[in-house]
Amino acid sequence: MTTIKVVNIKCGGCENMIITSLKEAGLSNVSVSVEKQEVSFDGDIDIAKKILIKMGYPPQDSPEAQSFLKKAQSYASCMIGRIKK
Repeated sequence: MTTIKVVNIKCGGCENMIITSLKEAGLSNVSVSVEKQEVSFDGDIDIAKKILIKMGYPPQDSPEAQSFLKKAQSYASCMIGRIKK
């Protein structure tokens, strides 16, 4: 299992969107820790990072982690996740 430390996870809506998106991309055993800001999964780490960055949840050590745009994208993902919950 691979674990990535990310930024911008705020709630269960974020968690729901991350899990759904990574599973749709073919990753398995996806879990999210809002408290630890971690995403764990089995599968291709590059695919996971690409999806997480696109959704607004970039890895902590990435240049995108400081991006205001990524923070805004995470709020959009969060709202959709709350609706789909």
